[in-house]
Amino acid sequence: MLRFAPSPTEDMHIGNLRLALFNYMLSVQKNDGLIIRIEDTDKERNIEGKDQEIIGLLDLFGIKYTNVIYQSDNVKHHRTMALSLLHEKIAFNCFCTPITLDAKKEQAKADNKPYYYDEVCLSLSPEQTIDNESPFTVRLRKPNVNVDFTDAIKGKMSFSPTDIDSFIILRADKNPTYNYACAIDDMLADISMVIREDDHISNTPKQIAVRAALNYTKEIEYVHIPIILNDSGEKMNKDDDANSIKWLLEEGFLPEAIINYLILLGNKPPQEIFSLKEALEWFDLSKISKSPIRFDLDKLRFVNAQHLGLLDDIELSRYVGFADADIGKLAKLYLKEVSTTKELKSKIGAIFSDKKIPENFAQAAAIMKPLIQNAPYFKDFDEFKSYLMKESGLKGEFFINPLRLLLTGASHGPEIVDMYPYLKNYILEIVK
Repeated sequence: MLRFAPSPTEDMHIGNLRLALFNYMLSVQKNDGLIIRIEDTDKERNIEGKDQEIIGLLDLFGIKYTNVIYQSDNVKHHRTMALSLLHEKIAFNCFCTPITLDAKKEQAKADNKPYYYDEVCLSLSPEQTIDNESPFTVRLRKPNVNVDFTDAIKGKMSFSPTDIDSFIILRADKNPTYNYACAIDDMLADISMVIREDDHISNTPKQIAVRAALNYTKEIEYVHIPIILNDSGEKMNKDDDANSIKWLLEEGFLPEAIINYLILLGNKPPQEIFSLKEALEWFDLSKISKSPIRFDLDKLRFVNAQHLGLLDDIELSRYVGFADADIGKLAKLYLKEVSTTKELKSKIGAIFSDKKIPENFAQAAAIMKPLIQNAPYFKDFDEFKSYLMKESGLKGEFFINPLRLLLTGASHGPEIVDMYPYLKNYILEIVK
């Protein structure tokens, strides 16, 4: 069983979608289930409705899953197992206040040393614990030996007991911390593989330590994929527009193209443009780059344009407000200069909108406009062009530029001779 575990505290970003995508692909290849686990225990930061928005996006991108569970439903299990660890003295109560801990962290920083919990509460007697009415957290005792595991991309990893430390598993409000909850939830769901970004790699030994403390012997395979960087070489964050899946969709990037690009990142596929179904045949997670990879919006634009070109003509026309194969073919003529449905809609919209004619061509356009409106139907562009030239007496730039402006609303674009077959049936709607 695999799992994708988003938090309903923010919009889905490209790193989230990439993880969901990889988990789905591996679940198909392994013929195993995929659980969506909404990690909603941070109630103060949860955004109402965000969980359903995440599920909706997964559905939009064709990511199929076995079922959806909520981490908050497991809190009773988190607390029960913490109590068991306390009884066995594998965990202990910590009465250190946040102020005290912060002061120790600052002192370690001033001494230029890493901070580790000093286990001052580990040796408290039962009387000191019972008689203490102060709020307390619960900490797991650090392991006595190194925690080792093999990552499918990074290879063998080893963490010392000091690296893991005696970390908090229950906060003062008795809600579980991230690593503790994840470890328990993965046990309860019988997870066999965890795929996540490599900035989580320090969390893995802590989660392994939790399960070891609970005598859980099943080994989970871990895969830590490189993070995605922005143009500045930093991890993509909420300030990067392209990091937001919602923004990408609003800008007119197709789900199929986004999927194609995310699989392409840090990978060497047999072809550059492909569908998710095709990728399932050759995708190998172990061959993903071990180094962080930069998000290239221009590359995504290229991939998106290719996928737009592969769409059925009528389907493409619907993205620009029509249901006509001719409009779809017309839109494809613009794919050499634009790459999103939003940009295509703007180009097609300009054709059917009122035209603004520059002053230097206004007189010529005024002559040509009624001629176009009253012209006979011409199937062939050359016949249409010859008719207008003869009737208007216009030549050169004072013929072709006003004609382009009246037909397309733009001074540049695809050749009119290529556009005319798809415009001729709409002439009276275009030139009005």
